[in-house]
Amino acid sequence: MLETAFVAARDRARLTEVAGILIDFGLDGLVAQLGLHTLFPRSKQRGSENHTMSIPERLRHAIEALGPTYVKLGQILATRHDLLGPEWTTELAKLHNHVSAVDWAEIAPQLREDLGADPHEVFLDFNSTPIAAASMAQIYRARLKTGEEVVLKVRRPNLRPIIEADLRLLAHLASLLAQANADWARFKPEGIISYLASAMRDELDFVREGHNCEQVAACFADNPYIVFPTIYWQWTSERLLVQDYIAGVNPTQLALLEQQGLNAQQIAQRGALAVLQMILQDGVFHADPHPGNLLALSGNRVGFIDFGLVGHVSERRKVQLLALFQALIEGRSDRVTGMLLAWAEQYDADPIQLDMAVERFLAQHGVGRLRIGQALMDFMSLARQQKITLPADLSLLFKTFITADGVLTQVSAQVDIVRLAEPMVTAQLQQYYELGAIKERAVRVTAELYELSDELPNAVRLLLHRLRHGRIGVDMELRQLERLMRVFELSAIRLCIALVTAACVLGLAPRFFDYGPLVFGIPLFAWFGLLATLGGCALLAFWLLKPKR
Repeated sequence: MLETAFVAARDRARLTEVAGILIDFGLDGLVAQLGLHTLFPRSKQRGSENHTMSIPERLRHAIEALGPTYVKLGQILATRHDLLGPEWTTELAKLHNHVSAVDWAEIAPQLREDLGADPHEVFLDFNSTPIAAASMAQIYRARLKTGEEVVLKVRRPNLRPIIEADLRLLAHLASLLAQANADWARFKPEGIISYLASAMRDELDFVREGHNCEQVAACFADNPYIVFPTIYWQWTSERLLVQDYIAGVNPTQLALLEQQGLNAQQIAQRGALAVLQMILQDGVFHADPHPGNLLALSGNRVGFIDFGLVGHVSERRKVQLLALFQALIEGRSDRVTGMLLAWAEQYDADPIQLDMAVERFLAQHGVGRLRIGQALMDFMSLARQQKITLPADLSLLFKTFITADGVLTQVSAQVDIVRLAEPMVTAQLQQYYELGAIKERAVRVTAELYELSDELPNAVRLLLHRLRHGRIGVDMELRQLERLMRVFELSAIRLCIALVTAACVLGLAPRFFDYGPLVFGIPLFAWFGLLATLGGCALLAFWLLKPKR
């Protein structure tokens, strides 16, 4: 299956490593399904302890061993409740990318190159022991000569070639899976890998991360309760990010909040309003608000750090999301169904069953007991059960809401994101449908139609010309074409056997009576002809009586 996929010699070593790790964790079936078993020898099994775990558990451990590209892929799939069942998403949600720190001797040459000097010369104080290590980068503390406390995010050496090789392998594999199997094709594997590649390349570039931070921070310039780190551009590059050190505590550690005199409910509410503003109002949001990236600060302020993953919401998507929120708040099943169908990239559901499923969903998440995190997970599960594939960007949006709701609920059980969102949803929809906004959109649509009208006469003239000369082409999509070709091939084989059998009976058999020794009074070659005739008839009967699939 993969003989054309991985011909590049530069990726062969990585492919061998990937196949070996999968086999080590007892995922031989996956390796065989991907076609890797025909290219590489079977690796030594890690041990029977792997087989005591479930397949989702084994997959999670294998992904962690494969490195940051596969961890990111697993984290993306963990958010796709519209594609995977809860046994898979729950396990993949446990993925982490914490690894052993790279030795300072390996990091130091790269850091000196990026800074242009030794870090002990650039900074007043520099600690060469990392305060955190992940699969993408390591974090160091330092103090500027002007006194500011900063952190240095240093990319791991030689990481980009490995990630680029992984992305090439995954992209070709996704293409093959989409062509080979209808079940895999429903997952839109090429779109998932394309999204993964974009996210990974963004995270590899710390300049982009710095700009992401500043873009989000600019939207909160007038809000003293939401804090973002300052980026020091004179030392920031693709492999190095230097930013403020924000002294705060994990907001889910309630005992620490109490010790420092912080109000957990106020912090949770301000954090929730910040997330809602990012998504529903500003259209650019921190897409990974887990407890490690949220900080509780003095004065009941909330700090956001780590902007490697930032999402953007188009104006059209924002309006759709606002409409969904309003439908959930008001319990409007027709609008929820309409939004599902508007988002469906692939739709095979029965409309009546879909309506009934939406009614059950709204009955479960009725007004007054709507928790946005659980509601969105169940919404995606509803899409999966109805065989509706949602756009990839929605998974990032929903994942942000689910993560934020889970974290902020831990900080304060009283915080209600839906209640906090309601006035914002109403205000945004009113703004979208006010007369001035409608007039602006009407002018824009009119301008586009006017531009299209310039092209219309030529298009009509070309169409008439091709109609006159019989040159209209029609593109047709034939589903299950490969299966149809197999049917034609088998039919041709059966026809050949029938012709040969008929030839033996009608043409050759009478002549066999003139040749060969007699057996039971009948020439030997006549026996051969009889056996050939009976064999052909039996084979044809078998094919005719074989159950059709």
